[in-house]
Amino acid sequence: MHLLENIPLAPLTTFRIGGPARYFVEAREIGEVQEAVQFARSSDLPLFVLGGGSNLVVSDAGWPGLVLKVAVMGIDRRSGYDEEGNVLFDAGAGEPWDRFVSQAVLARCAGVECLSGIPGSVGGTPVQNVGAYGQEVSETIVSVQVLDLGDNDGQVRELCNEACGFRYRTSIFNTTERGRFIILRVTYALTPNGPPRIAYADLKRHFNGWESPPTLAETREAVRHIRALKGMLIVAGDEDCQSAGSFFKNPVLGEEENEKLKMRAANRGLALPSYPALETNKKVSAAWLVEHSGFAKGYGYGRVGISRKHALAIVNRSGATAAEVLALKDQIQQRVQEIWGVRLESEPVMLGF
Repeated sequence: MHLLENIPLAPLTTFRIGGPARYFVEAREIGEVQEAVQFARSSDLPLFVLGGGSNLVVSDAGWPGLVLKVAVMGIDRRSGYDEEGNVLFDAGAGEPWDRFVSQAVLARCAGVECLSGIPGSVGGTPVQNVGAYGQEVSETIVSVQVLDLGDNDGQVRELCNEACGFRYRTSIFNTTERGRFIILRVTYALTPNGPPRIAYADLKRHFNGWESPPTLAETREAVRHIRALKGMLIVAGDEDCQSAGSFFKNPVLGEEENEKLKMRAANRGLALPSYPALETNKKVSAAWLVEHSGFAKGYGYGRVGISRKHALAIVNRSGATAAEVLALKDQIQQRVQEIWGVRLESEPVMLGF
C-alpha cells in the first residue's frame, strides 16, 4: 500500500473543486483495499471511497481522513452463457465506465448502450443505480463483489441483484447500508446480438426517418452526440463540462401531488412534462422545474452558473469554490419550492461538509 499525504482532490473530480485529503491511497488490488481500511481504522480516521469523481462535490476544507481510490481494473467476458442466454462480463470497480460500455458494444452485446458517455467508474454505477435514456444498470447487474465492513468485518462477499435494493437513482450502497460496503467488481449480464433500447424521446427523434433500425454502435454514437449537445460529455477545455453532472434528481410524485403540480403549471399557461414511474407515480422533469423558476441555461452566479447546454448542471466557470456551488444549489431549491411546491433533491455526493 502506497500512502500519500495532503493530496489535492479537486483534480480527481470532474467539478475541479475542493480541498485536499489528509491521506490518500490508490488501491489496485483487493489486498491493498483491505490494508487501507485497516490503516484508517487503526489510526481512527474517517474513510471515503473515491470512484471516478464525476458525481462528487468536495468541500473547500477537503477531507480530514483517508480517501481510498479503488483502482481494481480488468474487463473479462466469461465463456458460455447464463440460463437466459446472456453473456456475463466481470468488470473491476476502477474501470472507466464508458470503456466498459464501448467493449460491450464492440462485442455486440446489448443492455448498456444507452449509458454511453457517462463519466465515472464501474464501481460507481451500482451505488447510484446509474441510468439514462431509458436504461438503468440495475437491469443488467447480476452481482456486486464487495468488501464488507459490517458484521462480516473485512470479508469479500457477493451481493446478488436483489440484495442491492435498487430503486430510482438509489441502492443500499447510498441509503440503508451507506458506508458498509466497498465495491470491488461488478458482474453484468448482456444480451448477445440484442437490439438497442430506443425508448427515450431524444433517441427516437435522432433516428426518426431512418430506413433500417440502428445498430448498437450507432445508438452508442447517438447517445454520446446527444450528451455532448447537453454538456454531459467530458470534453477538454469546455467549461460546461466542469460539473458533477445532473445536480438534481427528477422528482417522483404520487398521483395527487402530480395533479396539483399540473394545475400550477396550467395556471401559468404551461404544460408539465411528466413520465410514468413505479406503480401510479409520475417522474417530473427537474430541468423543467429549474428553468421555469428563473434559472435558464447559461445563468451566471459569480464564478458558478448553470450550463449553457443543460439546466440541471451547475458548472464551475473558473476557480469556483464549493461554498459558491452550494449557495447556488440552495437558491435553486428555494425558488423551485416557492413556485412549484416541490423540494428538489441533490444528486451528487457531498464530501467534507
